[in-house]
Amino acid sequence: MEGPVEKLAFTLMLSPDGSQPDGLAVVNADPKSKKFGKIVHSLFMPNKGDEFHHFGWNACSSALSPLTGHAFLERRYLIIPGIRSSRIYIIDVKEPLKAKIHKIIEPEELMRKTGYSCPHTIHCGPEGIYVSTLGGGGEDGTDGPPPASSLWTARLSKS
Repeated sequence: MEGPVEKLAFTLMLSPDGSQPDGLAVVNADPKSKKFGKIVHSLFMPNKGDEFHHFGWNACSSALSPLTGHAFLERRYLIIPGIRSSRIYIIDVKEPLKAKIHKIIEPEELMRKTGYSCPHTIHCGPEGIYVSTLGGGGEDGTDGPPPASSLWTARLSKS
């Protein structure tokens, strides 16, 4: 609450019918700016049909405190889940007006490593990133671990 007021905001752009890729918009949030409320940068994904959902940061503000032992962390990456594609995008926003894709976790990797599909919501925590999912394996997402245990933790690799 004591930090500076945000001058930029991030929002998702969705293709309702899946005919175009979803995207990330950087919006000017500075009421003193002539570009207030306007999209000042956009980044479209390379795939269609992702259906972006609840995205989040790689690091929570509580983890950024020097008292937590995580002083090296920075709020640099937006994690964006594609609920329909089971794809997860890691977007580098260190320079928000040059936001770019850092990494894409493909559905096959998500399923192989976790047994889950249809990532729904991203939450950052003190020791990692938490992803709630709506599906398991199989063609319709109903095979695999029960939904009650569909919270898994992942760490961003340096690669």
